Amino acid sequence: MTLSVFFKLVEIQTKLASIFPFIIGVLFSIYYFHRINWFLTIIFFAALFVFDMTTTAINNYMDYHKAKDEMYKNEVNIVGQAGLSDKLVRNLIIGMLAFVGLVGGYLVYCTGWLILIMGGICCFIGIFYTFGPIPLSRMPLGEAFSGLTMGLGIFLITIFVNGFESDFLTLTFKNWRVYFSADLKSLIVVVWASLPMVFTIANIMLANNLCDLDEDVKNHRYTLPFYIGKSNGIALFDFLMFSCYGVIVIGIFFNIYHWAMLVVFFSLPFILNNVRAFNKKQVKADTFAISIKNLVLFNTSQIVGLLLSLLLVR
Repeated sequence: MTLSVFFKLVEIQTKLASIFPFIIGVLFSIYYFHRINWFLTIIFFAALFVFDMTTTAINNYMDYHKAKDEMYKNEVNIVGQAGLSDKLVRNLIIGMLAFVGLVGGYLVYCTGWLILIMGGICCFIGIFYTFGPIPLSRMPLGEAFSGLTMGLGIFLITIFVNGFESDFLTLTFKNWRVYFSADLKSLIVVVWASLPMVFTIANIMLANNLCDLDEDVKNHRYTLPFYIGKSNGIALFDFLMFSCYGVIVIGIFFNIYHWAMLVVFFSLPFILNNVRAFNKKQVKADTFAISIKNLVLFNTSQIVGLLLSLLLVR
């Protein structure tokens, strides 16, 4: 397997969906919670990046074996297109999962059992997104699971890794009793701050499903647009994207963000043009990339806003 084929198998260009929640999580941890642990942060990034590649490889592998359309199976899917053997792909997936398991075990050793639960839930959703008799991706749940797992899950774990020594979230065992506690205010803040990532990541899946609607039906894959209709799916795409701006404005009002976060509105004209183009045509080769461009535009502007916030509060 060449490096270029490997990158296609793991769809390296889509890894931005996991990198942005991580970067924003690091910056938000420094800005709002005033905490950072660079060593554990880098360790966690290695695990999440490899796991993201693993889930994509599983996705392509399972799509290849479940495909009903021979043209898709042999000419579109990278497993058939590159003539990859089942054994090679399976061993690659097992190897990456083993790496994630080892790194995850070290993080549990350093931070406690709570990260095992949070990470375990994210890994479970990631693996069974396309694996098993009823994959989540073949149900009208893909947008919710991908958005919450990556947008909230990665963001929350990043902040936890940097603040596990505080009282933000704790899980302890004593005398056969389990004690869980959470700073509710901080937890609400984290969930609210994660929403732009949740929405922009969910929109990538939604755009993909809108573009692939006809092909998915041929392959017995009934995603959200099949149930709500294409026009409602497009309306949802627009709503999720523009709601990101509302999250920032409300967050500034409640002192979750510094006013410098208003810089995100510089991205609005570009995103408006992108949304209009997507509304006109939903074609994989032509307009699917708009959802990724929107994610990059909005979340890059969030990063700029957080960096400005850190400079202005010093």
